[in-house]
Amino acid sequence: MKLARFAANGTIRIGRIDQTETSIAPILGVNDMFDAIERIDEIRAAGGGDVQACSLADVTLLAPIAVPRRNVFCVGKNYRDHAREFSNSGYEAGAVKGAEIDSHPAVFTKPASTVVGPNDVVQLHAHITSSVDYEAELALIIGKEGRDIKPECAYDHIFGYTIVNDVTARDRQRNHKQWFLGKALDTFCPMGPWIVTSDELDPENLDVKCWVNGELRQNANTRDLIFNIPTLVSTISAGLTLKPGDIIATGTPAGVGLGFDPPRFLRTGDTVSVSISHLGTLTNTFQ
Repeated sequence: MKLARFAANGTIRIGRIDQTETSIAPILGVNDMFDAIERIDEIRAAGGGDVQACSLADVTLLAPIAVPRRNVFCVGKNYRDHAREFSNSGYEAGAVKGAEIDSHPAVFTKPASTVVGPNDVVQLHAHITSSVDYEAELALIIGKEGRDIKPECAYDHIFGYTIVNDVTARDRQRNHKQWFLGKALDTFCPMGPWIVTSDELDPENLDVKCWVNGELRQNANTRDLIFNIPTLVSTISAGLTLKPGDIIATGTPAGVGLGFDPPRFLRTGDTVSVSISHLGTLTNTFQ
């Protein structure tokens, strides 16, 4: 099932995307995506009902989760080629040659204020950074609360998946050593276009692609993750209770702007599109 948050005729609603990804049917009585997560069995049982679907062309898709209840959990350096390009770029504080691959997942967060939706403008914040970069990522949405989750039980706690662009100010990431200030600027977490429930795809075999102004920059598959999804859920939930609606971005592959010589950071008017198998395409313009 594909679930989206959308605006039409001045009203924001949750709806089901049809299989052709051309129309959306509102789900009656469901107020937001948190509500949908909690009531997914009821929604499935009800089916489409008699609700009139409308064309996707006539609505505005919004970030699936408007304001996450907690920071977005993010994983860094989780594809080998990206870990190497980052370490060799000069933008990783404390990089050690020969130790590009971490022995444990590197986890940081982005505040809720970073989240924007499909086709929203991402601010470049030119007064404080000159090195804004893109990062195409698969993100998972927790559906069942849990702490100290064992890897073999991880998928039982996942509601679904969406796309995230982990936008980053590389100079701030490097200069402040801790990554938060480089990752936390307003609008730096485009998300969408919808959530696909976990029963509809294999998250360990999804193509992840990113284009900048139509040029393919990133092209990988989630099978190449260093730390797979069960490991990430188990690691992050160790002593920390994950709750329904929590978001975990799983890391980006090689091909980001800092990996070029010279680096190719984003500029005013650039358009970035991220596509992941079965999850659609997330497009944003940078200003």
